[in-house]
Amino acid sequence: MKQALCVAALLPICAFAGDIYKWTDAAGNVHYGDNPAEDVNAERVYIRSRPSDRARTAASRNRAETATRSAATSANAENQETAQAPGPTPEELREQAKEKARKCAEFKQRLQSMVQSRRLYREDDNGERVYLDEQEMQTARDNTQSKVEEYCNP
Repeated sequence: MKQALCVAALLPICAFAGDIYKWTDAAGNVHYGDNPAEDVNAERVYIRSRPSDRARTAASRNRAETATRSAATSANAENQETAQAPGPTPEELREQAKEKARKCAEFKQRLQSMVQSRRLYREDDNGERVYLDEQEMQTARDNTQSKVEEYCNP
């Protein structure tokens, strides 16, 4: 963890610095820097950067939250209408069918993505990726499959 923090702290400097080296001192502590100590064997560290996926992840999270809110709102509206009206109007039935078809397509796409992906992850409270183990991945796939069956079957 300390190494990851150290590398993360050095990443912004990399644009201005030349080479970054990694070495271990006599006490066994790992060090990083642009000038290694002369009496140790240092190896050059190659740092690769890639663009952040935070914007895409935030957008998908917002879509999911919006879908959850709209589902909750429609469920509340349905409960109120059931108490007041004898049955749904044809327009309401069409809207429900559209929503069900949209969710069916969404969960089918998620399931296909999960099946094709080698690794799945979720974001923790700090916005960092936490990769799922095999059992968690299978549970997520099973849950998504049950949602596909729920929304795609008549």
